[in-house]
Amino acid sequence: MSASEDQDPAASKRRRAPAKKGSARKAETPEKAKKKTPTKKSETSSRSAKEAVQTRPAGAGAVTPLGGLETFAKLDIESIADNMAQLVDQGRKALAAAIGGANPEEARSELAASVADATKTLGAVAEYWLSKPERAAAAQADLYSGLSEIWRQTLRRYSGEDAAPIVPSDRSDKRFAGPEWNENPFFDWLRQSYLLASRWAGDMVEKAEGLDPQTKARAVFYTRLIASAISPSNFVPTNPELLRATIDAKGENLVRGLKMLAEDISAGGGVLKIRQSAARKFELGVDLANTPGKVIWRNDVMELIQYEPTTAEVYARPLLITPPWINKFYVLDLNAEKSFVRWAVEQGFTVFIISWVNPDETKAEKGFEAYMHEGVLTALDVIEKATGERKVAAAGYCVGGTLLALTLAYMAATGDDRIDSVTFFATQVDFSDAGDLQIFVDEARLAALDESMARTGYLEGVKMANAFNMLRPNELIWNYVVNNYMKGVEPAAFDLLYWNSDSTRIPRANHSFYLRSCYLENRLARGEMVIDGVRLNLRQVKIPVFEIATKEDHIAPAQSVFRGAKFFGGDVTFVLGGSGHIAGIINPPSKGKYQYWIGGSAKGRFEDWLKKAKETQGSWWPHWLVWASAQAPKKVPARPPGGGKLKIICDAPGEYVRVGG
Repeated sequence: MSASEDQDPAASKRRRAPAKKGSARKAETPEKAKKKTPTKKSETSSRSAKEAVQTRPAGAGAVTPLGGLETFAKLDIESIADNMAQLVDQGRKALAAAIGGANPEEARSELAASVADATKTLGAVAEYWLSKPERAAAAQADLYSGLSEIWRQTLRRYSGEDAAPIVPSDRSDKRFAGPEWNENPFFDWLRQSYLLASRWAGDMVEKAEGLDPQTKARAVFYTRLIASAISPSNFVPTNPELLRATIDAKGENLVRGLKMLAEDISAGGGVLKIRQSAARKFELGVDLANTPGKVIWRNDVMELIQYEPTTAEVYARPLLITPPWINKFYVLDLNAEKSFVRWAVEQGFTVFIISWVNPDETKAEKGFEAYMHEGVLTALDVIEKATGERKVAAAGYCVGGTLLALTLAYMAATGDDRIDSVTFFATQVDFSDAGDLQIFVDEARLAALDESMARTGYLEGVKMANAFNMLRPNELIWNYVVNNYMKGVEPAAFDLLYWNSDSTRIPRANHSFYLRSCYLENRLARGEMVIDGVRLNLRQVKIPVFEIATKEDHIAPAQSVFRGAKFFGGDVTFVLGGSGHIAGIINPPSKGKYQYWIGGSAKGRFEDWLKKAKETQGSWWPHWLVWASAQAPKKVPARPPGGGKLKIICDAPGEYVRVGG
């Protein structure tokens, strides 16, 4: 008996009363349970759910209560009423933020394109199953059989039996980590039924024959997205932890949550910009992007940062890093422990990095040509002025690496040999199997996107961030929806997630070219891409290449990076890192995390390469250092930023990185 029952015997009596109904069902045979009609089953489910909250039968099948009737008897009705009034007010503010910031015509256009694509894609799956009625009937029978089995197991638990679950718990699924999801028969029934149905839907897609790979990939994506959205863990009445928190807080948690929801919609300009980290805990240049350096050049598309040396001597050949312009450059300079930039400086490199502009409507026509000429090629000019060195080692990350690759092809075609070696971090040049982002690229979606970007001149950063979040909906969307907007708890401070939500806009011309020329038409790998009147051929790039992919990357899959590495005309050293697109690259030696595989050049099939590759524990950075230093081992006295020849504009991390997206 609980302490509350000791204090309130009447409540204890009321709690025990429903147990008589449960005991009546205890005598019921399994045969009778099978004969129940769907209507009776639904009624039984309703009664069982109520009893699951109010009763605690003795024995192995005991139900863990959510508080009992005595909890409801002690509720502060006045506080609840006040919180409900505030809830309505915060809901009004959230709605006003959405209506005031969003463009209804644009929202309808994008929604129509998404709904049309989802309908067409899932319709292709349905067509396979419905083309033969017996096949569809067998699939439906499998689902009904599984759900019926879960229901019979639930009835046995309500009868006091110790019945093993039909769908066991998965400890890695944090949505159902709370004890009630297993201990309480009602919530256990919800959990099992949901997981069984969502897995069944996934199997329906996987088993559908005759679908082209792109359609199947989209069907998997939409099925996963829908399944994530309808999880019982996402709603207060069907999530025991949320239900308890709401009762205990008298609804105040929902008021706090709606307040954050209104703030996040307002921050996204009418589109929800989910906060994933406590933004107030970080300051650029202090907590993040704090490696000492100076901005030595600025133009319409970039600021060029040169970092202060920390060694008496440095390698003569400078290192230029070209980061992605989707999010900001400081993923490579998160903090003193995680900074690739700081580590490279400590190894004796003179490090330069491009900080891309966060564009407004005036930069609408800045495409890949502008980013190449005013970005990479201009940076080479500035580096020569600052250091006196004509030859440079370059490195590019993700789309920054793609830009660097096509710049190298352009330089090879025009006789420019200033880049003498190159490193690619999780970079694709062949987009024939380009990962999950390819789901969002087809003619209809590009037309809708072009129409949207034509109104502003750029892609809103929050839209790109939301697209990335949808690739991992449980971890990057619903986890925060539940914690932020239902529990009313602000997320903890986490530097990587702060960077992830610090989104940037992308110029219309740049983004349209990238999606169409790379993802949709794969022109670079086909030798059909033309930049500034020059046809690009990666075979002409004969400088040494170091290519690092990551094993769990869903943005630049390792197989895709491996395939792209074969297009270069020179020697390619291919390395596979552990983890994913960010953690696998930002993996400092001091952490001792993950592992990497080395196996020489990217030749043959990726699977064959991996079988023969040697695994080494820890960071791949020291392995890269051996390769990079061997390309140009000569050292010279350390150089200050600007070399005394260029005017210092401001301290790192500069001003462009501070512009909100």
